[in-house]
Amino acid sequence: MDLDGAMRRLKAAEDALPQAEEQAVLAARQIKADARARVEQARAELHQAMAAEYRAGARQVDLVRRTGYSRERVRQILRAAGIEAE
Repeated sequence: MDLDGAMRRLKAAEDALPQAEEQAVLAARQIKADARARVEQARAELHQAMAAEYRAGARQVDLVRRTGYSRERVRQILRAAGIEAE
């Protein structure tokens, strides 16, 4: 292994580091954005399911117990779905 070649490889690797770090940051941002989108979708599906269960006869207190949401939060979710809960 020659010294000049090793020095060139080190310099090239060091020069590539900022670009690699920026690519990693961009990838992490995209992963985070995708995760947020999945959370929002799952939350919307949960709210729809809660409204459907309420319409099918579930009581608000049952939804509170099953979801862990407060009574007020369940009321807000149902109201957003067009339901005036108990």
